[in-house]
Amino acid sequence: MSIDRYGSGGPYEEVYGYSRVVKAGPWLFTAGCTSIVDGVVQHVGDAAAQARTAFGIALSALRQAGAPISTVVRTRMFVVQGVDVDSVGRVHGEIFGDVKPTSSLYLIAGMVVPEILIEVEVEAYIP
Repeated sequence: MSIDRYGSGGPYEEVYGYSRVVKAGPWLFTAGCTSIVDGVVQHVGDAAAQARTAFGIALSALRQAGAPISTVVRTRMFVVQGVDVDSVGRVHGEIFGDVKPTSSLYLIAGMVVPEILIEVEVEAYIP
């Protein structure tokens, strides 16, 4: 089984030693994705908009590695504020409603950057 690693050029990938996507055989895994674009948190205070951006980053990275949205089999959402669970879940439904991957949503204590309200991970499978 081959293992391929794909970077996005993000500043922390080299410093912290991780890849945006790792493809191991038929499986593809994203690193945690947030709403940081060009070093700036997008949509401060709006968890739903942050979720759209984070999922967009994850799905774009998967597409670049050869995995379209139809191959997504699992998602994870890490949400900081309980009040945002429903809006983030609805964004997930908008994006993945036709795909229906398995999914988990976790309520967590916080993020390293306080303005970030959500982080997502996405896994895909290409037989």
